[in-house]
Amino acid sequence: MVHITRGLLKALLELADDRDPSSVTVALAVTPAEEFASELPPDTPVFTDMYLPNTGNSVTAVFGMDISTPNAAGRFISHPDGTLELTKADDLHEVVFVAVPPYEEASVAAFGRSGEGRPIEIVDAEPPDGQLDDYSR
Repeated sequence: MVHITRGLLKALLELADDRDPSSVTVALAVTPAEEFASELPPDTPVFTDMYLPNTGNSVTAVFGMDISTPNAAGRFISHPDGTLELTKADDLHEVVFVAVPPYEEASVAAFGRSGEGRPIEIVDAEPPDGQLDDYSR
C-alpha cells in the first residue's frame, strides 16, 4: 500500500492536464504520518510534496542526468497516450505513480520498481507547513 495526500494528488493531476499532450515527470517526497494529523501508524511514509519539474535544468544540461532531486522517494509520470503501466522509458523509483487522461483519481495507478501494481490510499490530511526535510532515507 502506498499513501499520498489528496492535495498532492490533485496538484499532480492538474499539472499533467496542463502539460498534455506532453508528458510530465515529477520527483516526490514523503513525510512520516506522525508529522501531521493522520490515523495512520506514525512511521508510515506518506507522499506529501513534489519537486517542481524543470528545477535544476541547467545542472541536468551540463551533467546529462537529473541530480537536482536527491533521495526522491517516488515519481509521478503522466502518459498522455493512455498507457496505464510502467514503460521502459519511465524513470524508475521505489514507487511510481502513473496517470493517464482524463487525469482524475480513477486514472492513476502506483507501481513498484519492477512494475508490479501497488494499491493506493489517498490520505485526507494536510502535511505540516515548512521546509521539505529528507524523509526518504
